[in-house]
Amino acid sequence: MAKIRIYELAKQLGMPSKELIDELRELGLEAKNHMAVIDEEQTKILVDLFTNKTQSTEKPAEPVVEEKKPAASEPVKPSGAVKEEPKAIEKKEPEKAVKEKKEEPETANRLQKEPTVTHTPAKKDNENVLFVNVLSMTVRELAEMMKIPVNKIIQDSFSKGIMMNPNQRLEYDNFAELAKKYGITVKISEEEELVEKKEDDSERQLRSYYDSLYKDKKHEMQCRPAVVTVMGHVDHGKTTLLDRIRKARVAEGEAGGITQEIGAYQVEYKNQKITFIDTPGHEAFTEMRARGAQATDLVVLVIAADDGVMPQTEEAYNHAKEANVPVIVAINKVDKPNANVELTKQQMVSKLHLVPEDWGGDTVTVNISAKKGEGIEDLLEMILLVSEMANIRCHAKGKARGIIIESRLDPKVGPTATCILKDGVLRVGNYFVAGNTWGKVKALINDKGKQIKEGKPSEAVRIIGIDQVPDAHSILYVVESPNVAKSIVERIHLKEKADQLKRKHISLEEFYKMVKDGDHKALKILIKADSYGTVEALKSAIARLQTAEITIEIVHSGIGAVSPSDVMLASASDGVILGFKVKIDKKAESDAEREKVQIKTYDIIFNLIEDVKKALLGMLEPDKVEEVTGHGEVRQAFRIKKVGTIAGVQMLDGFVEKASKVKIFRNNIEIFRGVLESLKHFQDDVQRVEAPQECGIRFTSFDDVNENDELEFFQIKEVKRKLEFIQQEK
Repeated sequence: MAKIRIYELAKQLGMPSKELIDELRELGLEAKNHMAVIDEEQTKILVDLFTNKTQSTEKPAEPVVEEKKPAASEPVKPSGAVKEEPKAIEKKEPEKAVKEKKEEPETANRLQKEPTVTHTPAKKDNENVLFVNVLSMTVRELAEMMKIPVNKIIQDSFSKGIMMNPNQRLEYDNFAELAKKYGITVKISEEEELVEKKEDDSERQLRSYYDSLYKDKKHEMQCRPAVVTVMGHVDHGKTTLLDRIRKARVAEGEAGGITQEIGAYQVEYKNQKITFIDTPGHEAFTEMRARGAQATDLVVLVIAADDGVMPQTEEAYNHAKEANVPVIVAINKVDKPNANVELTKQQMVSKLHLVPEDWGGDTVTVNISAKKGEGIEDLLEMILLVSEMANIRCHAKGKARGIIIESRLDPKVGPTATCILKDGVLRVGNYFVAGNTWGKVKALINDKGKQIKEGKPSEAVRIIGIDQVPDAHSILYVVESPNVAKSIVERIHLKEKADQLKRKHISLEEFYKMVKDGDHKALKILIKADSYGTVEALKSAIARLQTAEITIEIVHSGIGAVSPSDVMLASASDGVILGFKVKIDKKAESDAEREKVQIKTYDIIFNLIEDVKKALLGMLEPDKVEEVTGHGEVRQAFRIKKVGTIAGVQMLDGFVEKASKVKIFRNNIEIFRGVLESLKHFQDDVQRVEAPQECGIRFTSFDDVNENDELEFFQIKEVKRKLEFIQQEK
């Protein structure tokens, strides 16, 4: 049956064209008018579908599927019963059967050429389990693996209002769900060694390409502009310095006046370009600073002349030292009356072991005032000089390579990433891999917000056209085709999926072990933030709050708004959701109210960390302290039948209450520790007796009381404990 127009098909089905067009639109097919054309495969499905509908109208009491095809209503196993059906199709449509036979070698060739679906033959533990080692496949490939005709799968889906075609690609969750309808359970194969080898080979090939360029083609290498990272303590003037350099105002628009996301900018000085990376000032963004240091060629360490070397100054310098990059010290705020440049240099030597050049050392030091613009040109001059001495080079031609320093989900254009290019030229239309995602460059935006056609080494570009938000600090590689990109990413995803399945079992075992071994407590947190850099920084900051008694478990972290799935995860794990500069989805808000899940959002990181500290403090078991309330002495022991021994006690100091606990000493040795059963003053039951009064006491489960036994009365009080962080102990 060849292609047919809608009005012709309507005539065959005995129904008006308009009614058929309405039916097709409900099924999701485009049908503009009665002259529209539908292909052969869709025609076959539609004929069967409307024939079934007609039969169901005539015989509503009998299930149509059971009468015509019993296998459709029962789970279809990959057995011989299913294989009879293609014969019927061959009798009705020999041309279609021939066409499918012709397509078989074509499918085989395509599977060999397209590395995305490099699955091994399906393995089965029994007839109903199918093992695969891919995370996506087409409907046709799934049908072949299940040994079920592809037309049957399409027809069954069509009857439920789901339109499919043989070449439609399904993700793991989708094709696993589809297979379940036919009584087949899909599982990921445990051939992890093969997966890891493939992934390692892919990554090794990408790295080795550039390694060989640097080794074998040194003569083709060219100088590139320096990438400079500005580091330092909070409020020492890093952002103000960059403001002065690039003549823009940023600090006023930031929450709390602290830089809270990485930005990259390029400036030109004396016809030479310099790229600056601005890193955050708060100590919680250690990981972001570390990424900045690794992406950089040179570090400008800002120290305020009126404040000197502070803890974050040392921390920033350590990251620069680990990155093995040159350091220029910019002593800022020299215009202030209380500025002490010489003392700052002394602290540089004593705390950082950096000796300034004018003191006979090799550390370039520049005195500046970022606010007034003093010394800025001297600093830029020194940056160019140190860059020239460092001989920063790259391969300026060929495929691009770069480092993702920031990524986010833009509500208008989708996933985006800021990338510092290290080698080659990144052009619009290039395919690339970045960590566990891939994409095609649809647009490049420079640091001035203008669209450009290509990005060159050391330039900071914003990339649009990414499949998913990449992890910050992942390396971007340009590849030849989308098939290669998908192949690499799928291998990574497959390994991550296998690791995730393994982690579920491990975490469950660890949970039971933790409960069994002791009274460990765990605070479970879900983090949602506006960028991956912020997420990593928050995870690092919260991890440092962990104590010996309380385990902090970050159940999930991600970027974007708090979603209903986040709420469900928090509900299942009994956790709380912390959001940083993100909004809460309306449905998530109502779900959280129903599930009693707490969601807290912040725009200042100090407040978030402070709230976590308070939560940890509340979860600590209070210290139980014995508070002595009084002492007494047994003057006489009265032994009464059917009652027991009553101690006649003289209170020496303090008091005793009926709820008090007691220690009994004989010859300075403790012989009993317990509670009071009764407390009397003369013949009356009382709640409290104070010194120097006498009283009668009967002890619970203890009658061996003698004269001159010493009594110590005490109460157990709970004292609020203070947090002792593991980080501080180290």
